[in-house]
Amino acid sequence: MNMLEVLTSAGNGATVRQLGTQFGLSEAQTTSALSALLPALAGGVQQNAQTPDGLAGLAAALSSGRHQRYMENPSVLGEQTTIEDGNGILGHILGSKEVSRQVATRASSQTGIGADVLKQMLPMVAALMMGGLAQRNTQSGSPLGMQAGGGGLIGMLSGLLDQNKDGSVLDDLTGLMGRKFDA
Repeated sequence: MNMLEVLTSAGNGATVRQLGTQFGLSEAQTTSALSALLPALAGGVQQNAQTPDGLAGLAAALSSGRHQRYMENPSVLGEQTTIEDGNGILGHILGSKEVSRQVATRASSQTGIGADVLKQMLPMVAALMMGGLAQRNTQSGSPLGMQAGGGGLIGMLSGLLDQNKDGSVLDDLTGLMGRKFDA
């Protein structure tokens, strides 16, 4: 199951409904927004996990247990503490507010949802993604949920990153990261 499926099925769709209600979006629009935002976030997580410090930080964040609350209780998504946590996550995985703005602008052009709405949604989506990863990490019982056969963390991220569905995330990740650092 990839991250989009994890988030859209959480609480039988309660997470998507909560997020949509908060921004005045239908379930279809909210799912579209998630679809457009998650690949950049997943790419940032995967890129961070390539360094020893980044991997250690991800392992610590996932094992802390605090991110799962976003999956278990979506009503907390609009709280200030969630926004702050999400902005911290964005800082780690995307590096700057400018990159976050670029992600929202690109997602806006893909979905037709206003970039301002997507910028406000981005910290919540980042918090939800970490909640999904933390939940999978706990369920798998292995470090970072990395399992043989593409399961766990890598499997969840790969499904989002293989945008052209060619079976390889390398070309897609290279493209995402190239766009991340463009003006």
